[in-house]
Amino acid sequence: MTIPPRLRRSLTRLRRDMSFIATGMLLHLVTAPLFLWAARLAVATFSGTSSDAPVILPVPVALIAIAGFGLTEAHRWRYRELCGVDLPRLRFAVARRQFAYNCLVGPCLGILELLVLALLVAGAAATTIYAWIMLLPASWRFDHPGYTTQAAYVMAAGAVALAAVPSLAGALVRLENRIAPTLLRDTRAEELEQRVEDLTESRAGAVDAAHAERRRIERDLHDGAQQRLVSLALNLGIAKVTLKDLPPEVRQVIDDAHREAKESIEELSHLVRGLHPSVLDELGLDAALSGLAARAPLPVRLRVDLPQRAAPAVEAVAYFVVSEALTNIAKHAHATRADVTVSRLGEILRVVVADDGAGGADPAGGTGLKGLAQRVGSVDGTFRMSSPTGGPTVMTVELPCAL
Repeated sequence: MTIPPRLRRSLTRLRRDMSFIATGMLLHLVTAPLFLWAARLAVATFSGTSSDAPVILPVPVALIAIAGFGLTEAHRWRYRELCGVDLPRLRFAVARRQFAYNCLVGPCLGILELLVLALLVAGAAATTIYAWIMLLPASWRFDHPGYTTQAAYVMAAGAVALAAVPSLAGALVRLENRIAPTLLRDTRAEELEQRVEDLTESRAGAVDAAHAERRRIERDLHDGAQQRLVSLALNLGIAKVTLKDLPPEVRQVIDDAHREAKESIEELSHLVRGLHPSVLDELGLDAALSGLAARAPLPVRLRVDLPQRAAPAVEAVAYFVVSEALTNIAKHAHATRADVTVSRLGEILRVVVADDGAGGADPAGGTGLKGLAQRVGSVDGTFRMSSPTGGPTVMTVELPCAL
């Protein structure tokens, strides 16, 4: 027999709601007998009618205190497994909300849950009343000739009750899903979580804005000032070749100006590549680092293992880290070679730069390494440096692939 999809979904939802209500009733009504027990012992203690009451009274009080906190975890499991609602884990300091739910609101909800379950049981019993009647002795049926009419009314009332159970159960589940997240929450933790989210979004926006600004400056320098310098160097070169009859002093000035223009073009090219090389956007981090290693003043062994690209801002930070590290090695490390390894481990981009120099690099001793650490930290990355005296120096940077 094939159950229609709509009926199957309704039965699944009803089974989930009734499981939620049944477990909730057991948890919600735990504190009611404890309160009654504690109240009876308290009355006996103050009235002096029982000498054992003052000794026993701490027991229900302790159980109420334990239930006030322990039931919260049970409800967290119930809401998570049966309704898909993830309630926050409350701190011990937030006791008032937990006691308000478990000891005050909980018993009221437990009564409603008990009524729904009772209606379900009564409806099921009423609709099967003829089966119950068949279990009675035949003499009873002969003595009550009108039982069939009364049983029909009872069965009809049971059918109405069963028809009302899914709606009532769904309404009660929705009510509890409104009450529990409202009471069982930590306002301070929510504020901190929202603050962290806001800061993370603003940080990501600032990083993207700075990245876009560096790219704009790189384009302006490349398309503006650099092209003017190239044109100036070209005109000076033409002047050197064509103007042969100039005095030696003038030719020397032209030669000096030509050399300065070419040096300025080279320095500007290094500056542009340091800001944001165009090859990084076009071909990725592997190609950009390959060019960087080829221009380094010492041998560099480069190993790049990137199955897919990271965020553009993250790639820019990785490129800047390697560029600055190779510059520092060439200037200060007295090294004969350097190793650069770039790999992706899940959602982490790891960059390792090592050299065989003299060591002794201290991130706290200069602004260069501090600037690297700050730039890595701007994208929530980690920066570690190992540089014992005598070497080797190993710098490890881990960056999140996505912002």
